[in-house]
Amino acid sequence: MNVTPASRPRRSPLRRTWAAVAIVGALALSACGGATGEESDGGSGGSGSEDLPLIYGVYATPLEEPWDGAIHAALQEAADDGEIRYKHVDDLSTSDAMERGLRDIAANEEPDAIIGDAFAAEEAVRKVAAEFPDIPFAFGSGEKPVEPNMSVFDNWLQDPAYLSGMLAGGMTKSDTIGIVGAMPIPEVNRIVNAFVLGVKETSPKATVKVSFINSFFDPAAAKQAAQAHISAGADVLFAERDGVIAAAEEADIPVVGMMVDQHDEAPGHVITSLIWHMRPTVDAVIEQATGEPQAVDLGEFSFMKVGGSELAEINTDVVGGVPDELVAKVEKVKAAIMDGSFTTPVDEAAPASSIDVSKK
Repeated sequence: MNVTPASRPRRSPLRRTWAAVAIVGALALSACGGATGEESDGGSGGSGSEDLPLIYGVYATPLEEPWDGAIHAALQEAADDGEIRYKHVDDLSTSDAMERGLRDIAANEEPDAIIGDAFAAEEAVRKVAAEFPDIPFAFGSGEKPVEPNMSVFDNWLQDPAYLSGMLAGGMTKSDTIGIVGAMPIPEVNRIVNAFVLGVKETSPKATVKVSFINSFFDPAAAKQAAQAHISAGADVLFAERDGVIAAAEEADIPVVGMMVDQHDEAPGHVITSLIWHMRPTVDAVIEQATGEPQAVDLGEFSFMKVGGSELAEINTDVVGGVPDELVAKVEKVKAAIMDGSFTTPVDEAAPASSIDVSKK
């Protein structure tokens, strides 16, 4: 099923439970009930900086978690480029903390736009957005936009997932590949399923083992699940969650990273990574901050052909090496994605725990 941003299926609100891990610095928000975080102007000081729009990042998780970390990195980049002033607070892990924190920021900080992650608090975010209709809100969400000012986005990484699956399929010698994901929800399923289809293109007889840790951030559980795949014969892994790369490095097998370029975590083992570039989405939010609030689905800005995602540079020095002909095959499909002649299928159905790709 090929799904465009305008026509893709919607899903019910997701409730994420996050680890309460503090990271660099602390921001005491009296209205946040003790939530921790860091406040920053992004280093955008200097003459005239007060004329720049103030974008506030409000995150449900610690920034150590890559999903919100990707949003933060894009906003920090915009601040470093002198386009915005940027402040943020993280680890508002409950609906109540999110609602009170958002209301305090909207009322007292006078932001020109607020961006963040609403999956843990869909109703709370929409409630506060309705109270401040002149402020653009743009949040990662499984729900629809709400007039007049609530825009939504999500990470649509099916294109680099497909390409990385091709690499994994072309590198396996056991014809067994292991995937460790968060949980079988649409935003994870579509990435896993695209990866599996990529495997089929280069290894049509392979078996893909899939497991879920039922958490968005539990590196120990992810590592354990990866080790189970290795014991079952997997000789290439896909680290949809943090923790898998450590298992691959210990077993001396190649692995695909996720969300950011994870090459430096294990230079001899990370083949490539799926990278989510939030900058196109952030640029769209900046336009609202300097113009009028909108209620739009910004999901298309995460597509690879518009620069919202990419496959990290292929590491040909990885253990076992990467054949030149495999790299060429991947690059050919990548070019087809970029020119629109190939569209990666979007399948949000929950994958089986063991997939015979010949039957896909």
